[in-house]
Amino acid sequence: MNIDLHCHTNISDGSLSPQDLIALAIEREIDVLSVTDHDSVAAYDRINPLSKKPQIIPGIEFSSFWRKSGVHIVGLNLDLDSDAIAQGVAQQSKARRERGEKISEKLHALGFEDCLEGAISYTAGGEVGRPHFAQHLVAIGAVTNIAQAFKKYLGAGKAGDIKEQWADMATVIGWIRDAGGVAVLAHPTKYKLTRTKLQMLLQDFSASGGEAMEVISGLQVPSVTKDMASLCRTHNLLASCGSDFHAPNQHWAALGMVAKLPDSCTAVWSRWD
Repeated sequence: MNIDLHCHTNISDGSLSPQDLIALAIEREIDVLSVTDHDSVAAYDRINPLSKKPQIIPGIEFSSFWRKSGVHIVGLNLDLDSDAIAQGVAQQSKARRERGEKISEKLHALGFEDCLEGAISYTAGGEVGRPHFAQHLVAIGAVTNIAQAFKKYLGAGKAGDIKEQWADMATVIGWIRDAGGVAVLAHPTKYKLTRTKLQMLLQDFSASGGEAMEVISGLQVPSVTKDMASLCRTHNLLASCGSDFHAPNQHWAALGMVAKLPDSCTAVWSRWD
């Protein structure tokens, strides 16, 4: 089975429309797919969530806040029409608008004009995020590429790194569970936490009702997969996997190119099989 439970469309910060993403999934012969746009389920208005090929697992990726750190929580197998998801999306949408205004103010102080309007022009009608600000900075010649925009202005610890407005992790997990879904800690290695803090995160995540973690995220060396599988078992969590696909030219996050979960893990899809 080719299973990819984490990917993005241009409704959030991906480059493909929902329809084009599904077309690529069919081309890649993906059996099970979840579209997990940031703080939005709008992509599902443009695709058939009851598709049989690939089988679509309704999902979302919520931004959240844990002990002064930003973390991402994926919700899988959700009731898209639930009040809980509507509440969560509305609250996060408001937070994104406020964050966009704050980022724009920070960039304005550095001499860059009209950044919010510029970022919004890249959203394809979705919510604004840091990648859209990065695209604007490239377009106005402030930086030469997206990576440089994050390194200089938008990455961790930089002027545009604003995360305190997100709902806390327990609240986000509550939205997902109330929508009948499974809360999954996304890409745990990307937070660059010490081992002690990662263990604390997983403990708090589980205590708050989180049920799974991504053991595999994108192109990953076997030693990392083995380590994540060990943590997954230690904390009695289900295992998930996904490419974290955003664009076709990113080989490290290629749609459907996700390694098989270790046999020692209990897969998250066992919850709905």
